[in-house]
Amino acid sequence: MLGGMPADEERIALFLDFENLAIGSRDAGIPFDFKPIADAMADRGRVVVRRAYADWIQWQDEGRALALRNVELIEIPQRMGAVRKNAADIKMAVDAVELCLEREYVTTFVIVTGDSDFTPLVQKLRELNRRVIGIGVKAATSPLLPPACDEFLFYESLEGIEAPGVPGKPAPAEEASEDLLAHADGTIPEADEARLTSLVTQTLAGLKRSSDGAVYASVLKRAILRKEPTFSEADFGFRAFGELLDYLARRTVLELSEGVARGDPEVDFAPGESGEAEAFSLLQSVVSDIQERRDVARLTGLKNEIRKRNPDFSEKPFGFGGFLQFCKAAQTRGYVDMEWDDESADYILRVDRAALA
Repeated sequence: MLGGMPADEERIALFLDFENLAIGSRDAGIPFDFKPIADAMADRGRVVVRRAYADWIQWQDEGRALALRNVELIEIPQRMGAVRKNAADIKMAVDAVELCLEREYVTTFVIVTGDSDFTPLVQKLRELNRRVIGIGVKAATSPLLPPACDEFLFYESLEGIEAPGVPGKPAPAEEASEDLLAHADGTIPEADEARLTSLVTQTLAGLKRSSDGAVYASVLKRAILRKEPTFSEADFGFRAFGELLDYLARRTVLELSEGVARGDPEVDFAPGESGEAEAFSLLQSVVSDIQERRDVARLTGLKNEIRKRNPDFSEKPFGFGGFLQFCKAAQTRGYVDMEWDDESADYILRVDRAALA
């Protein structure tokens, strides 16, 4: 415990590049509202610092609204004759680094902007072992900024933001079905499911390879965000990450079991029901047929041979990052033998056809 607070509770400092967000949201036709940002951060921890930077003479009404929400307004006057560019960049960056160095208890920095000029700040804060969450309007966010963050939230996707006409935005929770926000029949579009399944299974497989212990839902979510900082289960129509995992468990992609903490289940691959054995058997059969025809089955071109049998074949839904990894797993499980051939500079795969008979 620290000062009566749980030791593992995130303590958050929020820095708002107000002009960037306000102008971006206005251009996108979305009314600015600070409450959804505050609510999203309250879900993640205790916000101990709230600062917003702007020329408040230009934004008096908005400044008063922020002040009522206990946001400290940092005045950045616009110099006469200057190009109309956000003048908050340097002041906000200096204040954030200063706070990071002076307040060790601050564990997370929230940088509300879409400006790529803040990318060095994000990188420095992470170098100083702080978690960084970015928030910005999608159309006004530089593609350089989200990958630099630990997590990036698009403003129009926050709960409570009314963004008419935003493609893929889930319906409000009060209008949702029991299981899924966007799909009353309990399914999601095939392309979305394939992308989601690939991302989750590949991440889970990587975690299982790097650790002998159990993989919990919270750990899996953090690993996914490291790969895709803009990932949000809401984009697929789910209210929470646990609901997403429940969906994949019902599709026999995953298996969930009681975790050490309530609401944080252990996640594993569903035993024998995800089609993995069938995929290995398909590989084995194709290699066997190639042996029968010409005696040599090389790794190069082998995936194309498999797709002649099954055009939809992919190793990614089973958690493998590539076809070579899939074949090595098949060897480990006894479906094929593999060895490197110096002459052809390729792997050769073989099957014990006598054992198959």
